[in-house]
Amino acid sequence: NVRFGIRETTARIFTKVWEMACFAGFLAGREAARVMVPRGRGTILFTGATASVRGRDGFAAFAAAKHGLRAVAQSMARELGPLGVHVGHVVVDGSIDGAFTRETRPDVEDLLARDQILKPEDIARNYVWLHHQPRSAWTHELDLRPWSETW
Repeated sequence: NVRFGIRETTARIFTKVWEMACFAGFLAGREAARVMVPRGRGTILFTGATASVRGRDGFAAFAAAKHGLRAVAQSMARELGPLGVHVGHVVVDGSIDGAFTRETRPDVEDLLARDQILKPEDIARNYVWLHHQPRSAWTHELDLRPWSETW
């Protein structure tokens, strides 16, 4: 998630962001599908961001990459679902408690106490829930954000 104004975004920056946020997901998903399809079961979950559904100033490369990853997930879900593989896309919007956030946000403990920051264990519970869903009611897209996050 890098910020570059559109006039400062070089072709190399755009390509690198796309490689990290879209192409890498495609490669991982493809390889997982190659193992799961013969078994007739499995779950592939992609992590998106609000940039998956809307662009923002300074984030054209990131939004394009995350939009692309979302499209890959949608296409894979339609192709692999009938073969027994559940494909989901999880939009995670907001700061997540972790090393980067703790280094850049001095108010993390206060935000955690008020449930205004995503907790990794809560995110993980949702991923596990998606994995255990019955085929009759698979969720393709799930949106996770703290109660106070703005849309």
